[in-house]
Amino acid sequence: MILVREILVAKPGMASKLARMMQSVMGNLPERVLIMTDLTGQFNRVIMQSTFKSLQEFEERMKDYATNPTWRDKMIGYTEMYTEGSREIYQILE
Repeated sequence: MILVREILVAKPGMASKLARMMQSVMGNLPERVLIMTDLTGQFNRVIMQSTFKSLQEFEERMKDYATNPTWRDKMIGYTEMYTEGSREIYQILE
């Protein structure tokens, strides 16, 4: 099992808007996706956490995201809402 965290640091005043946008797009995916905002630590963070059966499944989701016009249309302007981001990928031991 693979756990992926996408961490975005939103511009001031944009974290909630970015989180709602991500939730509206990612909420219909077959894998479980959590959209979280910070309560402690660095301010203005929006974290999207997903789990996949394998790295191949994650790569397929990324390819779909990059080529699916519906996803792109729903996410127009999201890059203007954050200043930096990172991705963490973990293997969950079972």
